[in-house]
Amino acid sequence: MRVGQQPGGAHGSSGTVLADRVTGSGPLSVATRRVLAYIALTKPRVIELLLVATIPTMLLADRGNVDIRLILVTLFGGWMGAASANTLNCVADADIDKVMKRTSKRPLAREAVPTRNAFVFGVTLGVVSFAWLWWQANLLSGALVVATILFYVFVYTLGLKRRTSQNVIWGGAAGCMPALVGWSAVTGNIGWPAIVLFLVIFFWTPPHTWALAMRYKEDYKAAGVPMLPVVATEQVVTKQIVIYTWLTVLATLALVPAAGVIYAATALVAGAWFLLMAHQLYAGVRKGESVKPLRLFLQSNNYLAVVFCGLAVDSVLGWNTIGHTLFGWS
Repeated sequence: MRVGQQPGGAHGSSGTVLADRVTGSGPLSVATRRVLAYIALTKPRVIELLLVATIPTMLLADRGNVDIRLILVTLFGGWMGAASANTLNCVADADIDKVMKRTSKRPLAREAVPTRNAFVFGVTLGVVSFAWLWWQANLLSGALVVATILFYVFVYTLGLKRRTSQNVIWGGAAGCMPALVGWSAVTGNIGWPAIVLFLVIFFWTPPHTWALAMRYKEDYKAAGVPMLPVVATEQVVTKQIVIYTWLTVLATLALVPAAGVIYAATALVAGAWFLLMAHQLYAGVRKGESVKPLRLFLQSNNYLAVVFCGLAVDSVLGWNTIGHTLFGWS
């Protein structure tokens, strides 16, 4: 989790403000700046995806019931796992973070935290996350968090990120894991609806991240990171964005039999909106117009939030699923 974190980093004013407080001058004490630096290492804003994905998945797994205690303890354990992965990512990427303007204010890029301390902090968070989830939920959810951390750090950050333009596609699997963690915390297994939700985030990650990379491709180029917008034309990139947007929307619709009419309506309307934005970006590039890919990046966050919120409401109400209504599925 970027268990909660998507490959390629995140862009947002809250992260910039926090970085400014860590590295700037002002009335904050040295101790306060140090605490803020460690918080910044965890990239708190990108962990929002953890909340967006985990809660609705848990509600769907326990459809019609709301186990507040289990949700809170799972979120806490998942947050620590995401914070661990993000911190270790900062350790591994400290060299390129110094080069990229978008990431130059991160704590290790500014040397606000010793690298060794950041590494110990990240590993400790991961160990505690595993122990907490095993204790409060079950072994499977704890093991999935550990697998996510290892995949994000070793497969994506150290293996794929600097070697291939396919980095975001396969590395994005780490950001999909909250769906599996949430489902397993409730059921102790991994059901097909959890796999579908995994695929929703998996297919959503490339258009989301490539739109950001189009805006900051010079940063990635300077850092030697072969993001797709660095190595391909804008027309190729936006065509791929359209393809993966279609796959995202189709994946959301594949979940319809396990949900009710509220989710189905939400997925259809939000999906049409997301597709319209992707096609508009592609059409603008083909016509040679000036485009704003960052708009798609920002709105893709809203799209995912709307779909998962619709799923949460649908699951809490617990009305008959469409699969039950049409086919008699239990």
